[in-house]
Amino acid sequence: MQHLIYKVSFTCLLILSVITGCKKDKGLDHTQVSAVNTLFAPANNVFAKLDPKAGTMDFQWEQARAADNGVVLYEVVFDKTSGDFSNPLFSYASEGNGLYNKLGLSHAELNKIAANAGIEPLSTGKIKWTVRSSKGINVQQSAQVRTIELERPAGFSEIPADLYLTGLATETGADLSTARQFKKTATGVFEIYTRIKDGTYNFAERNSGTPKTFSAENGNLKNLGQITATGGTKVYRIKVDFNSASVTYTEISSVGLFLSGDNKVIFELPYTNNGQFVATDAAVAFKQESWGRDERYKFQMKVKNQEGVSATEWLGSANSDNQPPTADTPAPYFYINAVNNSQYDFAFKFIKAADNKKVDVNLKLNATSVYTHTVTVK
Repeated sequence: MQHLIYKVSFTCLLILSVITGCKKDKGLDHTQVSAVNTLFAPANNVFAKLDPKAGTMDFQWEQARAADNGVVLYEVVFDKTSGDFSNPLFSYASEGNGLYNKLGLSHAELNKIAANAGIEPLSTGKIKWTVRSSKGINVQQSAQVRTIELERPAGFSEIPADLYLTGLATETGADLSTARQFKKTATGVFEIYTRIKDGTYNFAERNSGTPKTFSAENGNLKNLGQITATGGTKVYRIKVDFNSASVTYTEISSVGLFLSGDNKVIFELPYTNNGQFVATDAAVAFKQESWGRDERYKFQMKVKNQEGVSATEWLGSANSDNQPPTADTPAPYFYINAVNNSQYDFAFKFIKAADNKKVDVNLKLNATSVYTHTVTVK
């Protein structure tokens, strides 16, 4: 009986100890952290001229304390100078997935923040920042706030993956779903060969939904708005560069097939649509030389820049010399490249069957593929 009483008593003490321990643990809130008291860097009201290609800015602050002496997580938040951080422009976990009391941000990221704060390209404006500390919950925001003055570069902070041309003045009209796509020639750079008539148009980041749109004014790329075309129907090469926030128009006066042996354009390729310059039933006769028949050709493009200055551009082969193509010649043989004005170098060659025949030639300068061309012998 005494042994049983001892066991019951020990069990009660154990349960009481567990209950007491649970009550004691419940009294400690392991999620509590202190707010950051001091922001170290960058200095308040620091000025930075943003260089998205190379610049960085370092943020540092004093460590916060946790009730359980454990780790604290940090995030840096940015807002307009008129904001209160309740809906910040951007927030970033600190380095080490939020563990370290520092953060390095590229100027490219700061450019995005500045753009969202309403600071225009090539303009100067201010944003503010602070730090929040937590253990995932019970977030504490520092009472310390610092301001940064930023000068934005010319380019856009966010560059679309694609670009489309749409509007009443375009080949496809105002139906966004049929908008013509620009060809991406480099990061942030887009190009299109197209016909523009009198009316309005703009550039769109996609051809569905409600895309971001862009316009041009005096050669500068702008958010939103419409472009008004006047002066009648013309064919242009339009280059849109988001890196420099610029739009360049080059009028295409004519495109002709240049026969190297004759040293002249032997027929024109009128513009049709969708970036295509097409000649139909055009006569070809190779130049007779002492060594044989010369079948070399390239394309001559007459252009006029925005100031009305005329120039000549040449389109030809990537190779300085070529063999005549056959039915098995791979597609890259016909790819179009900007070349020099040499009479014979970087020229294509007609197939032998084209001599003294009529041909259809299609110069395709659109986004459906690489720039290329086809020759069909009649």
